This record gives sequence, structure tokens and C-alpha cells, in this order.
Amino acid sequence: MPYPNSQKYFEEAGKFIPGGVNSPARAFKGVGGTPLFMKKAEGAFMYDEDGNELIDYIGSWGPMILGHAFPAVVEAVRNAALGSTSFGTPTVIENRMAELVCSLVPGLDKIRMTNSGTEATMSTIRVARGYTGRDKVIKFEGCYHGHGDAFLIKAGSGALTLGQPSSPGVTAGTAKDTLTADYNSIDSVRKLLEENRDEVAAIILEPVAGNMGCVPPKKGFLEGLRKLCDEHGVLLIFDEVMCGFRVAPGGATERYGVQPDLMAFGKVIGAGMPVGAFGGSDEVMSVVSPNGPVYQAGTLSGNPVAMSAGLALLGELKKNPHIYDDLEAQSAKLENGMLEVFEKHGITVANNRVGSMLGFFFCEGPVESFADVSRTDTKFFSRFFHSMLAEGVYLPPSAFEAWFVSHKHDDAVIQRTIDAADKALASMNKTGETR
Repeated sequence: MPYPNSQKYFEEAGKFIPGGVNSPARAFKGVGGTPLFMKKAEGAFMYDEDGNELIDYIGSWGPMILGHAFPAVVEAVRNAALGSTSFGTPTVIENRMAELVCSLVPGLDKIRMTNSGTEATMSTIRVARGYTGRDKVIKFEGCYHGHGDAFLIKAGSGALTLGQPSSPGVTAGTAKDTLTADYNSIDSVRKLLEENRDEVAAIILEPVAGNMGCVPPKKGFLEGLRKLCDEHGVLLIFDEVMCGFRVAPGGATERYGVQPDLMAFGKVIGAGMPVGAFGGSDEVMSVVSPNGPVYQAGTLSGNPVAMSAGLALLGELKKNPHIYDDLEAQSAKLENGMLEVFEKHGITVANNRVGSMLGFFFCEGPVESFADVSRTDTKFFSRFFHSMLAEGVYLPPSAFEAWFVSHKHDDAVIQRTIDAADKALASMNKTGETR
């Protein structure tokens, strides 16, 4: 499949944009080759600047639950923009959006809008520190919470050591307050809490990890975190930027029945518009300005266009809860069909799925942590990625990202994907590229 226009635009972008992209996840560094430049998208498909039609399993990294260019969302954006793209004042649409989100998510009493998921997660940490009067935060290896300084920390020589900056520009002073544990390991968290007694303000995690592929919580893991937080006076934060409103109408909080103290949301609540939000109980959110001392602000927070788009998307999901049953069924068809194809071609693969989030890993299973994920054959994934692209299927360009299924991935689209995988692997086998 030729991509001359994408090549041309990528070279052009490199003259003005670092690395030619506005987010490293788009750079194809994990798979090689030239990033594709998209021109439009509709339903389950994207169309690049060379006119290629591609089945999309990125879904803008999660929010396109109803597919691209969903008519009600497009209409809402158009109507809102006619009234103005921004006011810098309160608007009624913010009230409606806040009420809708709080009605969907268990235990969410108050919510504050932001402009991105990164802003939302950064704010939850600040609120937790302000509420508890403590400085340290526990995060998990393999969970990504945006590019805030406190989150760009690696575990150092072991998962229980003090953090070290994993990006220049992050100070050692910031890193010392971030502790890293092993995902799905209660023991690693318990040890950190015991070694840092009365110093930890919060534990933050993706309740369903999507940034190391799809890795769900083991049975009892979230419940164990809740218990430890209660015992140590620590706030539990769910980063639902990816899984919120996708794995259930009320996100992972509803699906697993574990109540966090704070939650962060992102692009899903804006139907793909630049938006985020954070919230929690009345008590915890009472510390947020202007009522409390913890400052957080944003001129474009609650932007009327983004709020209108989100209201249209979430309103549709609330009105038609059967959509989640459809997503579950279609995602299961994709999962089972792909597994059959991998088996047919003798490919060893581990897999996880939570609702319409999926992960396939080219290694022995199970995959329950970042250490497990790291065993996947990234070179094989790169070859598989490009072979699937040649067959008209656009997978996340990294072995460490979840796949997302939309409501527009109907039986025909799912079967087309499975057939593409069969052809891709057969082609790889002919050229000696299989594992």
C-alpha cells in the first residue's frame, strides 16, 4: 500500500514540529516507517492523505466509542461553535455536563473540567496532597498518567526503590516523592506503604491498564488497594482517561465495584475533543479553589464546544445502554477470531480483554504486569503491524497499546479484520517473517 503523500507531509512536518509529530505516540518509533497522515474518518474507518481506507483500532486512543463523526456529536459541535468557541465565563452546558457525568459514575459528587487527561491527573495529585498534607505518591510500572513531572518517573534498579527521572527536565526533588510499585502486586504496595508510613498522599493507577497493552486488574487487586488506602489514610485515585465510560457506563468504578476517592477522565468525555476532568466525593473536592486552598484553573476548562460534544456522546450512551452489550459481543468476536488465526499460523500469543479494550501479546501468557508485557516480541509485532496495514487495518503503532473497538465495528468489519490477519500472517510466512 503506497503512502507518498504521508511521506511528503512527514518530511514537511519535521521542519517545524519536533520529530514531525505533536505527540510521540504518533511517530511510529515502535514499529518503524513513516506515520500516516489522516484526512478524515467515519464510523469504523479512517482515510489517509493517499486515499487509503483503513479499519481503525485506535479510536483516537479511546473516545470514539460510537465511531468517528457520529452525527449527533458533529451536530452538537457545529451548533455550539455557531454560538462561539469560548466565553471565559460560566455556561449552562457546563452544568448539564457535570450533572450527566456525576449521574453515570458511582460516588462522583463533584467534578471539575480541565483541558486534557494530563491536566486532570496532575490535579488529582495536587488535591490529594492538599487534602492529606502528605507529599509522596505511589504509581505503577506500566501505567501512564500523562506527561506531568510527577508521573515521568521510572522505578530505578527495582520496583521498590525511590524513583528516578525518566525524562530530562524532571528534577530529582520531584522524583523522590514518586514511588513505583508492580501492577497487580498488593505486596509491592504494602511494602512501600510500610517503608513510607504517614508520608504517602495517594495511590494512582489505571484500573484497567491501556498504556502497556490491555492489562486488567487481577481479582482482589483493586479491593486490596482500597483496603490498604483505608488502613494508611491514603487516597485512591483511578485514572479512567482510557477506560472511563468505555468498559461500562460508569467506567471501571462501576465494572469492578471499588470506590476510589478521586477519578480522572479525559478525551472520552469530550467525544475526542481536547478535554479532561477530575472529581470525587464532596469532602475531598471541598479543598479545591475557590471553596478551598488547592488552586486549579484553566481559561478553556468547560469549553462550550467540547462540553456539547461530550454531552451528545454520553447522552447517547446513557439513553441506549444496550450499546455496551453490543460492544462486548463484537469485541469477543474479534478476540476469538484473532486467536483462531494466530493458532492456525502457529503463533504463540497471550491476550486480555475488558469490554471493548483488547490486548494481544506475542509471548507466553498470562500477562498481568509490565514485566509480563515486556516479554512480548516487539520485532514480530512491528512486522505484523505493517502487514496488517498493507491489508487495510490500522492497529495502534506500538506493542504496548490497547486496541479499541467502536460500536461501528459490525460483523462485516470484524470479519474483514480477521481475514486481513489471516492474509497478513500468510504473507509473512511466505517471506520468512513469522516467529
